[in-house]
Amino acid sequence: MNSNKNTIKRNNSNKRIYEADYVLFLLVSSLIIISIIFSYSLSIYTVEYYGYNQFHFFIRQMFVGVMAILIMWGFSLIDPDKIVNRVGMGFFIIFFILMALMPFLPSSMVTASGGANRWIRLPGFSLSPVEFFKIGFIYFLSWSFHRRLIEVPRKIGLKQEMLLLAPYFVAFLVVVFIIAFLQKDLGQVVLLGGILFILLIFANRSYKVFVSLGVVGIIAFIGLIIAAPHRIQRIFSWWAMVQDKILSILPSWADAYLRIDELPEPYQVSHSLNAMHNGGIFGEGIGLGDIKLGFLSEVHTDFVLAGITEELGLLGLTFITLIMFLIVFRIFRISGRVENKIYHLFTIGVALMIIIAFLINSYGISGMIPIKGIAVPLLSYGGSSMLAMSIAIGLVLSISKSVDLSKKVNQQ
Repeated sequence: MNSNKNTIKRNNSNKRIYEADYVLFLLVSSLIIISIIFSYSLSIYTVEYYGYNQFHFFIRQMFVGVMAILIMWGFSLIDPDKIVNRVGMGFFIIFFILMALMPFLPSSMVTASGGANRWIRLPGFSLSPVEFFKIGFIYFLSWSFHRRLIEVPRKIGLKQEMLLLAPYFVAFLVVVFIIAFLQKDLGQVVLLGGILFILLIFANRSYKVFVSLGVVGIIAFIGLIIAAPHRIQRIFSWWAMVQDKILSILPSWADAYLRIDELPEPYQVSHSLNAMHNGGIFGEGIGLGDIKLGFLSEVHTDFVLAGITEELGLLGLTFITLIMFLIVFRIFRISGRVENKIYHLFTIGVALMIIIAFLINSYGISGMIPIKGIAVPLLSYGGSSMLAMSIAIGLVLSISKSVDLSKKVNQQ
């Protein structure tokens, strides 16, 4: 094969088209396969409790996993100019409208959880619009930042810069209202807010904006917590677990002001930590963990990392974490080499969506932060999360076709 083996063809505009990043494809596919395996291993109690067939979750996750792999493969064959804009902007508009309409849909069409309507019930499955909206949101920011922000110099007044960013703040407040208040899903708001904040850095904005946004964001975050009793309970539950450690390093007078007695027992995180401790270095073995036997409900969803760690041990968790960070690294590698500024910002946004969600979940189940109910990308059981993530990765694979990954950066 010749030295230009990565080039496969030229399109009608004489633009060179390369092979997609199939290392990224294989890494993502490996996590999907692991998810399918543990959707069977970790769902045993839920299957017994609800009287399902023992392969109920396995079959569903395998179907979604195979579909996800095929979606990524299909997107990797398409020129990004023919698909990224259509999918990105289409998802932003369609799923924003769906989220806004959900409170008005009849109860027969929605699945409620904790008093909030987060899923649209369709024949055979439920759809979570926010999972797909995140892709559209990232694309919209990438497209709009390219048009309105990147070329604007940093050295403008704070007032001018705030006015420039005002439409994004208003749009984000609308998103916050729909997701945090109507759907009671603060975790997704934190995720989207983190993506917005970091993408502004790549959009060439000044440090004054980030200081101002940081202060406003902290105040707003506290307000959202106070506005919902169930979030306050989560904070109390988390504080019950960590207050002794934190107060032990603070001055003695702080104990009188910060210690709270009769707090709710943080049983979820306690069982999660016990499971990870029981796993040790090498794990109990696939199918031999105890956490899934009624100690935590539906371990295969939000607590999948704890369940996997118990059965595969620290080595298994390290292996999965390594794959996750390699996926993020490959996406950043594509982002750093792509010339199209919209694609550059979009791929950064997808990488941020993966890593922020992974960190929020892992920090939550280990007790470092309150639990937010964020799924582990590509690992947690759930069709909407898996399919949405595969579409996002598929778009990144499509974008990678415009990048010659065989060359070193200093050769470009």
